[in-house]
Amino acid sequence: MNQDLTKGPVMGVMLRFAVPMILGNLLQQCYNIADTLIVGKCLGSNPLAAVGSAFTLMTFLTSILLGLCMGSGAVFSIRFGQRDEEGLKESIWTSFVLIAGLAILLNILAFVCLDGIQIFLQVPGEVWKFMREYLLVIFSGIFATFLYNFFAAFLRAVGNSFVPLIFLAVSAVLNIVLDLWFVLGLGQGVAGAAMATVAAQYISGVGIAVYAWFLCPQFHGIWNYRKIKSSCVKEIGSFSILTCVQQSVMNLGILMVQGLVNSFGPVVMAAFAAAVKIDAFAYMPVQDFGNAFSTFIAQNYGAKKEERIQKGWKGALLIAFLFGITVSALVCIFARPLMELFIDSRETEIIVEGVRYLRIEGAFYVGIGCLFLLYGLYRALGKPGMSVALTVISLGTRVLLAYVLSTIKALGVTGIWWAIPIGWFLADAAGMIYYRRNKEQLFE
Repeated sequence: MNQDLTKGPVMGVMLRFAVPMILGNLLQQCYNIADTLIVGKCLGSNPLAAVGSAFTLMTFLTSILLGLCMGSGAVFSIRFGQRDEEGLKESIWTSFVLIAGLAILLNILAFVCLDGIQIFLQVPGEVWKFMREYLLVIFSGIFATFLYNFFAAFLRAVGNSFVPLIFLAVSAVLNIVLDLWFVLGLGQGVAGAAMATVAAQYISGVGIAVYAWFLCPQFHGIWNYRKIKSSCVKEIGSFSILTCVQQSVMNLGILMVQGLVNSFGPVVMAAFAAAVKIDAFAYMPVQDFGNAFSTFIAQNYGAKKEERIQKGWKGALLIAFLFGITVSALVCIFARPLMELFIDSRETEIIVEGVRYLRIEGAFYVGIGCLFLLYGLYRALGKPGMSVALTVISLGTRVLLAYVLSTIKALGVTGIWWAIPIGWFLADAAGMIYYRRNKEQLFE
């Protein structure tokens, strides 16, 4: 079931590896959307705004763990490409211990800082009561998120993108069923939506951990590596910490934008909550393709196959461009019916704002597609610092422009929407210029 990405037709190998990842996260987005759809249709606009803001916060918190798992996955891929079985096992054990410890600490801090979130995110009182109820439950799923992402990163690093898809599929179906049961059947409100999500997260997280631990040969005899070496910590850290910083900076910027959005009141909050789910579903395939591309690059970098890397880079850019153009057209054309999936058609003010967001930001998915490829390329080539730099450019521009443009009366909240694609394209330009100027050194 594992794929060696250093052999075979470049595009065929990359796409076969990417498709299960894309399908898996489409399923994940389905159950994220199920939360939003059920809450928006059944509980109203204030609970919808609460769940939307909570989702942005949770994305930031879990991005810390996701970044560490992605960085570790790059090391696993390189070791797998080098056929260094001992080094791979040592890296797996070291990264597991370190990231698990951080996950527990993060979980504790989330509960301790709960009541300060309202001030930081400028959440209106009528929304906060729902958001607090949701967060009290959803925070308990942080460790489950770590389990799934760590073992999924390992499996993908050794060329197995199918098994993570299976566990995610089970989780997605379970989440939707439990959402309907807890929210509609038991009348548990937003807390019920959170309970459904947490239960599904633990099913997928524990399930994939058991599978990897007992059925993957890379875990056989791993107890022999219980003594953590400083050299291994340093290597894992050089990839993981910067990838973590990149993911955290990216989502901190989004969180700061969420705070600005919240200052415009519940109508804009509800529109943003629904539109962001549509947005994430639309560009998520190219994000996963970027992650698959990164694994492809890392394995071939470890095997020192520069020609395959160059072919993969050119092919991936073409795919991202064609995908971005197609999806942008679809989102712009169907923006209103998409919003009406989440919002009652009588809530015209919310729908109009959501459509405006989608037709501004959704027209430029080519920009985010290219950016995901650049993140994956530099992470795989052992230059995670460049991924951080691109994230700072993208998010720094977005946050700065959002706060500046939204103060202009003629723009208002629309200024926030325009800031997003501008940030993407500035980061794309910086990443491409760096690549052209340093191409020879990158492959040494």
